[in-house]
Amino acid sequence: MNERIDPITLEVIQNALSSIADELALVIMRAAYSNIVRDSMDYSTAVCDRNGRTIAQGLTTPVHLGSFPDAMRNLTETYAGNMFPGDVFVFNDPYGSGGMHLPDFYIVKPVFIDGKIEGFVATLAHQQDVGGIAPGGMAVYATEIFQEGLRIPALKLFEAGHPVDAIFRIIERNTRAPVNVMGDIRSQIAACNIGDRAFSALVERYGAAAFRMYAAELHDYAERLIRAEIAALPDGTWTFEDFVDGLGDNPEPVKFRAALTIAGDQIEIDWAGTSPQVKAAINGPMPTTRAMSYLAVRCAIGATIPNCEGYMRAITVKAPKGSVVNPHDNAACGARGIICFRMFDTLMGAFAQIVPDRIPAANEGGSNNPHIAGRDRNNKPFMVSGGLMGCWGGGAGHDGQEGISNPAANLGNTPIELLESRHPVEITCYAFVQNSGGPGRSRGGAALMRGYRLLADEAVLVMRSDRRRHLPYGLSGGRPGTPSWNVLNPGANQKLLPTCPMSSVPMVRGDVFLHIQAGAGGFGEPLERDPAKVLTDVLNELISGAYATAVYGVVITNGAVDVAATDSCRKARVADQGPENPHLRYFYETAGIPMPVPLR
Repeated sequence: MNERIDPITLEVIQNALSSIADELALVIMRAAYSNIVRDSMDYSTAVCDRNGRTIAQGLTTPVHLGSFPDAMRNLTETYAGNMFPGDVFVFNDPYGSGGMHLPDFYIVKPVFIDGKIEGFVATLAHQQDVGGIAPGGMAVYATEIFQEGLRIPALKLFEAGHPVDAIFRIIERNTRAPVNVMGDIRSQIAACNIGDRAFSALVERYGAAAFRMYAAELHDYAERLIRAEIAALPDGTWTFEDFVDGLGDNPEPVKFRAALTIAGDQIEIDWAGTSPQVKAAINGPMPTTRAMSYLAVRCAIGATIPNCEGYMRAITVKAPKGSVVNPHDNAACGARGIICFRMFDTLMGAFAQIVPDRIPAANEGGSNNPHIAGRDRNNKPFMVSGGLMGCWGGGAGHDGQEGISNPAANLGNTPIELLESRHPVEITCYAFVQNSGGPGRSRGGAALMRGYRLLADEAVLVMRSDRRRHLPYGLSGGRPGTPSWNVLNPGANQKLLPTCPMSSVPMVRGDVFLHIQAGAGGFGEPLERDPAKVLTDVLNELISGAYATAVYGVVITNGAVDVAATDSCRKARVADQGPENPHLRYFYETAGIPMPVPLR
């Protein structure tokens, strides 16, 4: 550490910067218009030093946070010497501007003190719609970025404090939801203005020269901490593979392969062996791949480390050009969120071989995004959007949680009341799915399901989901989770939709769309599960009594565990090993979905 650095002052400045980043996030949440930003909280914030390096991040969306370095590096290089007080920048382009996909708008403001840039306040928010061939800007069936909506290189949204009206007008004319999109953009601008004042006050309190010194030390401090944590891990290379089910009616699996190499205090993540890019919108530009790699390392290490860009110096990320995790320019990428979660699962599978007690089994597979869009009886456009979050896998010492955001997302589920009050839909169900999740000594979290009945004359459904054929994996003998399903008009004449339909699905008044999310994987041998915990799950109706006996060997009679019968049942199960996946049969009976043959 620099001997001129006072550790207490360093801590004060670090926490002040984090508070500014969190204040940016709170302003957006309170001022945003759309449910995808305001309620689902699909946005992120950051504070950067005068070189554009991240020195603090808001408690928002991890998928976004590791992407700020690419975005800010492009911005500072593009506008070097051409930034002035009052300027505000906007961009979303994944190819050339450091963006992730077109719905994610970066709005960034440089902070000037005495005529010099001393830092930046940065926001990123997922806009409800940016044009393109499908509502929401995340049509899986797009084959190139030019079909996905408005593409914005780094431009000045405000110049010397004055709005650039042409940019505002272009954005407004290229969205199906102009009121919400323009309102969300204004919330980002408001956050930047408030962050500008707070950042300026902090720098002026300590003086620009001292602040620069402490900002540099924060990067070095974060680097020292993470290198110490990495050095405590064994050297070697570990690999893991996972899959996205594929696209359309006849899906071909998309493979993700990660090789994780630890050498001293450095980690290298190499995605060689991952599938080539596809002619669909699930490709992930390199900022996405770096973001998920950084996140996985931080989650696996688990130590408290400042959210400064300095920690990234210890992590090298490689991905072959032309792969689904580093596509060639202009590849469609609007629905790239689906592979974010699979990259995270792949890396967690690799880390589970290194620190098995820290890593839980696979979660539900990520945010699934149904978009139902049309016009209401007043001919006004509506769009039901926002991802559906669900559950985590079981861990060494705990069951998987349910009704919670995926660890790679930190998003929220839009409340039923808001959906029904703002859109012509009725929520027919919103509940846990009984007998879902993967069995284990620690069971996986139960799946969520939500049904939407259309009350307008007609609409289209655009859907992105996964984890039907390639289930969330279990660990240490735990069983895989349960599959996801998309059902149109559930019942005797129901239609089962692909995980990722390669066209929009028409709906008419009275149609019901039901999404059943995947259940998370289990951890540890199911027959070792505490019978008292099995009983609790039965009493809470998360599993049935028959399931408890068939899967866990626990016999429940009159609301209590029959100890003798349970002991006998478990001994018999150990002797014959029992059916490999009896829990899937009970899941299908509960969910009312025809069981695939052969069962996968």
